[in-house]
Amino acid sequence: MSLVGMLLNHQELHEFEYVLKKEMEELRFDLEDHKIDAIVKSVLEERYQIIYRLFCRFAKPSDCRRYLRRKQRN
Repeated sequence: MSLVGMLLNHQELHEFEYVLKKEMEELRFDLEDHKIDAIVKSVLEERYQIIYRLFCRFAKPSDCRRYLRRKQRN
């Protein structure tokens, strides 16, 4: 059992996963917005990577692959 599994029950873990997925989806949407400044996008990308690494600590590998972002060229 993982440390996360010991700290959260199944329902809480499911809710936490849902919240992280929604946050990553919102960040992806913002990162695709051409009106957002490059500096802001770099901060959003950094936030995305932090949330993604947290998500991957307990998510299934197939879910991790789904939310993996490729390096974007500017």
